[in-house]
Amino acid sequence: MTTAAQLAADAAKPKGSMIDQLGLYTMVPLSIGMFVYDVFIHPEEEFEGEIPPYPYMRLRTRETHPWGEMGIDIEAESPLRRKFSKFLVTALPLSIAGVLAWGFYEPDEQQFGAASSPRQVAVSGESVVNCFYYQPENQDDVVAIVADCARAKRRLRVLGSGLSPNGVGFSDQGMMSMALLDRVLWVDPDSMRVRVEAGCRVQQVADELKRYGLNLQNYASIREQQIGGFTQVSAHGTGATIPPVDEQVVAMKLVTPAGGTLELNAEDDPELFKMARVGLGCLGVVTELTLQAVPAQKLQEKTFVASAKEVARNHASWLRSNKHMRYMWLPYTDSVVVVQVNPAGPPAKPAAPLQRFVAEADAAAGATGASMSAYGDVVEEEAVDERTRAHRLEPLRNLLVSAANVPAEAVAELSAFELRDALLVLDPLSKAWVEQVNQAEAEFWKRSSGKRVGYADQILGFDCGGQQWVLEVALPVGSYSSATSSWRSKNTDIKYMQDLLRNIEAAEVPAHSPIEQRWTASSSSPMSPAAAGPGSQRRLPADTVHSWVGIIMYLPTEDPQQRQAITDRFRQYAGMVQDHLMPQYGASWHWAKIEVPEDAQRLAAMRAALAEHFPLQRFNEYRAKLDPDNILGNKLLDTLLGQPGQASAVRA
Repeated sequence: MTTAAQLAADAAKPKGSMIDQLGLYTMVPLSIGMFVYDVFIHPEEEFEGEIPPYPYMRLRTRETHPWGEMGIDIEAESPLRRKFSKFLVTALPLSIAGVLAWGFYEPDEQQFGAASSPRQVAVSGESVVNCFYYQPENQDDVVAIVADCARAKRRLRVLGSGLSPNGVGFSDQGMMSMALLDRVLWVDPDSMRVRVEAGCRVQQVADELKRYGLNLQNYASIREQQIGGFTQVSAHGTGATIPPVDEQVVAMKLVTPAGGTLELNAEDDPELFKMARVGLGCLGVVTELTLQAVPAQKLQEKTFVASAKEVARNHASWLRSNKHMRYMWLPYTDSVVVVQVNPAGPPAKPAAPLQRFVAEADAAAGATGASMSAYGDVVEEEAVDERTRAHRLEPLRNLLVSAANVPAEAVAELSAFELRDALLVLDPLSKAWVEQVNQAEAEFWKRSSGKRVGYADQILGFDCGGQQWVLEVALPVGSYSSATSSWRSKNTDIKYMQDLLRNIEAAEVPAHSPIEQRWTASSSSPMSPAAAGPGSQRRLPADTVHSWVGIIMYLPTEDPQQRQAITDRFRQYAGMVQDHLMPQYGASWHWAKIEVPEDAQRLAAMRAALAEHFPLQRFNEYRAKLDPDNILGNKLLDTLLGQPGQASAVRA
């Protein structure tokens, strides 16, 4: 891998080394000379005689006969041709061997060479980008790549795991993967902190922390994100007293185009540190982070179905009494799936690497009802035999068998979410059909109520389904300290859901289920959608609770026309939310799920709302200081936030 010093030296030289150029200058004239001689000066005559079949064919019978039967003069070589041929036989192999040898001695690095093959990411729709693709192996490589892009005025975005539905990590000029910077550098059980490289995946960090009796404070729905991107967009889990994941960051290393490499923390430069925690990749490339962990603790998850009225009546007390909670609203039904998660035992005592978690897992594996999670850990849950499983899936299976006219055996191995996809593909934009699918799913959840026990990284995640369009927003719903007294009368988050469902029914939106609703405490990072307290743009109380709500439409088909039709319908669906509900409730967009509207009026409203919710002037001032040439921006962020040094994009 090319080092920073090598890259800096190479930048001052013309492309290609002396030996590369020598090989090029040797091979090209020789090849041209041979072509001219053979075609124009002394072309070979076409031989039309019959050649004896192998093995009787003789390829070279004597010096003046290239091939043919003995005694037949096909073509007599001239002395000049023989000399030129001998020269080519010697010069061409030597030239080729020299170029190949130099290629092995000093290979060109892929990231500093020609553009890589297109990379396709298909999460919500498809995105194909042709650009320079970099893959550093260490800190020095990152410094060198950022410096090289700054000199070349080439845009550079950190791609991470490519999981953000809106392509916030994309650039049409240069992208960098941090996948090889994936080490856990150290774990300190006393302070319960861990230092990781930005390319570490969330599950990788969780696995290492468990050895010390630790865990991360919260998790999003999946654990395949890289830690750098996980924190830069203010990802979140659920729990009214637990903030988004950027609050877990207590120190970070940032490589910037103009400000060098910065080690940031709350003590030395608190404003820049908090701004950079949710920097969206615009302030610098995050290479290392120190995260605050918590003692590992087993959790019990309880899942049941309630009516909308039951949820409204009990919501305030449920939110306050459960450590983690989420709702799954099923449009066109009166069913809400309630998932409540609470501690199932005392927290672990952090210590040096522990083996007891492995021993516990081995013991639990033999227990009744234990099953392996997707990540190889043991989750204790109520035993489910094939008969029980079939009973749970029966509503979805029966609907698919009757609608698609297929035998029951053909759907016997499909999971609930695979059955839902198979059902939706039949008519994904029919309100009447989607209503039937949602009702079958509601019955599935009623039959699937139960409990399970595991660690946070096993319990807090959930299946998000297949490819989908998604719009997720965060809205402030009140102060946690006044939850019991004031939320019973206001229930802002429940009213939002009631208005959303009414709008869906009035517009006859084929709203796929579920509509996910979660909660977090506030973040002190000014660019977080859940920002509150000192430094936040809206000056919300520091104990403000935010509700996160995501609407979706699945893309269960590969048919381009059907996918485009779903895309167009979802844009109308999202537009309804953005035009009416978000302004009314002061909601803001999740950074990984915000899309630039095609409608100019809607774009202007989005820019104005972002300028109202976030300190964009101060953010862009830091961009101008650390990245004055806007190397780390992209079209999406420039359109929504403005350029470095601008107050916002409102007047851009």
